[in-house]
Amino acid sequence: MDQMSPDNITGVILAVSSSIFIGSSFIVKKKGLKKAGASGARAGEGGYGYLKEPWWWAGMITMIFGEVANFAAYAFAPAILVTPLGALSIIFSAVLAHFILQEKLHMFGILGCVLCVVGSTTIVLHAPHEQKIESVKQIWQLAIEPGFLVYSAVIVIVVAILIFYYEPRYGKTHMIVYVGICSLMGSLTVMSVKAVAIAIKLTFSGTNQFKYFNTWIFILVVAFCCLLQINYLNKALDTFNTAVISPVYYVMFTTFTIIASMIMFKDWASQSGLKIATELCGFVTILSGTFLLHKTKDMGNSGSSGRRSVSMPRDTPVFTNSGSARSSTSDKIPS
Repeated sequence: MDQMSPDNITGVILAVSSSIFIGSSFIVKKKGLKKAGASGARAGEGGYGYLKEPWWWAGMITMIFGEVANFAAYAFAPAILVTPLGALSIIFSAVLAHFILQEKLHMFGILGCVLCVVGSTTIVLHAPHEQKIESVKQIWQLAIEPGFLVYSAVIVIVVAILIFYYEPRYGKTHMIVYVGICSLMGSLTVMSVKAVAIAIKLTFSGTNQFKYFNTWIFILVVAFCCLLQINYLNKALDTFNTAVISPVYYVMFTTFTIIASMIMFKDWASQSGLKIATELCGFVTILSGTFLLHKTKDMGNSGSSGRRSVSMPRDTPVFTNSGSARSSTSDKIPS
């Protein structure tokens, strides 16, 4: 096993810090929402009392720190390394919810956390080194190579078909439509985010990258893709159960991001087949832990209440909404 490069170590530290901040922010915001709901209309009922609640603002600030750390991580480490580590935020959120919100973690949930840690460690130890990038123009050349142009064109065409044909007809009954749009565009978002992050890093190092039009094109792509993702992710959260959306979105988003990174940055070109297989095994391990954690997230509370049949949520179809998916058990938290 090759020694990790300093840039990869920095990227891992930033990615893990991001997961800690983001995972914690959900719990802090939920605590603020509960306090606000106890003295007025709940957010789910149209109330905005949480805007006066310090806990909610503390959660928002914590989330901003997390997103900034995640953004910076892409400047130092490959997307193949940074993106899968986002699963760690689920662990921190589940553990903190267990102790702070008394949302008990089931034994299988603990197993899911362990699987996520094992998978993340496997990816970190075998991840490829970051390429030496000296100018945003270098990234631009990677972006306009035939392979990535074909990938981007396919993504844009598929997303357009999903938006203009499938979304009006099947959006409210098939979750895969909304999640597919977010995941596909998310892969292009991450590639552009990485370009902008590297441009900022090089600018702070003394080489101004914002004098090149390429940097501003990447910024525009980030803004457009983020707005599109937020719009359709909100639609998905408003229509389907959050417990089902989260793992499916994570799997699809991470998978397409890894594919995009592999095509654009050729992260695996310098690695042996054994290392690539090991990284894929680590990724599958994380996916297994994520699904297990979400599938059993309410089982801890049901066991302690002694009313398993009442407390256990009904299974929600993964790809379709049978009418009950828009249930009152959905734990949506407005950001």
